[in-house]
Amino acid sequence: MTLLKKCFLAGAALVVLAAAAAAGTYHWATTPINLATPQLDVTIKAHSTLRSVTAQLNRGGVPVEPELFVLMARALGLQAELKSGNYEFKSGVTPYDVLQKIARGDVNEYVATVIEGWTFKRMRAELDTNPALRHDSASLSDADLLKAIGAPQTPGGNAEGLFFPDTYLFDKDTSDLDIYRRAYRLMKLRIDEAWATRAPGLPYRTPYEALTMASIIEKETGKASDRPMVAGVFANRLRAGMPLQTDPTVIYGMGASYTGHLRKRDLLADTPYNTYTRMGLPPTPISLPGVASLQAALNPAQTNALYFVSRGDGSSIFSDTLGDHNKAVDKYIRGQ
Repeated sequence: MTLLKKCFLAGAALVVLAAAAAAGTYHWATTPINLATPQLDVTIKAHSTLRSVTAQLNRGGVPVEPELFVLMARALGLQAELKSGNYEFKSGVTPYDVLQKIARGDVNEYVATVIEGWTFKRMRAELDTNPALRHDSASLSDADLLKAIGAPQTPGGNAEGLFFPDTYLFDKDTSDLDIYRRAYRLMKLRIDEAWATRAPGLPYRTPYEALTMASIIEKETGKASDRPMVAGVFANRLRAGMPLQTDPTVIYGMGASYTGHLRKRDLLADTPYNTYTRMGLPPTPISLPGVASLQAALNPAQTNALYFVSRGDGSSIFSDTLGDHNKAVDKYIRGQ
């Protein structure tokens, strides 16, 4: 056999082997993986190498052949594109699907929603029952929680009002302290922004006092367009040395003893939050206010009104004098 013929046959054999290897790799890449469970989550850590990604997949119940996975990633030019995060995989997924998902960064994000007007106690209860979070705050008091996220201490270590109500996305097993930290920083940003553009002559000395007013406004009206007027009434009362006389503060001060109905004796029972028996603002906020209430507190309507009463449909009617207010109360509350 001539040397030329031997070289030709050797070359042909290599082509056949390469084709067979390619066919085998393609078959492996497109064959569904036998997952440990029909649906599972795997977290890929930040700054992981390609081989580390394959190890994390295998440990997480997504068995891939490391050498073939590395070969496939390099062949497709994706070895430097893999992103960290929590990924969800379901039955039927192939090694190729897994690679593409991680290269896209198609992470499985979880949601924690905090609603405007909630108390901090209600926020804690919501996060405490979120199964995707790691509950590092479970044994912490409110004051210790503030310390853990780097927040300054407040009167009595009270955390009320300091966290911005919003929807927070996170990866599975994120510490709940991270959500608290993000919500605290976002509220600080929002109150600082509102404080920087506040109207002149407001009866609040600090952003914290403005936050307290915003928390009251949040609880006092269900109609967003009424909030500047409600803020205007309360600002006028503070300037005039009148008590705020707002029911939500009384309810907050009653705590667990409030059963859903506010009685006259409750209005007369003194607590630090009873704005019928005490002048000025309560010592802390009473809820988690949203942007609209923050803006209203710091840019209240220019009005002479000192009173308001609910119409029963979520809106309020505002009065400059006690006589007009009593007429409104007769009409909308007493039904006379």
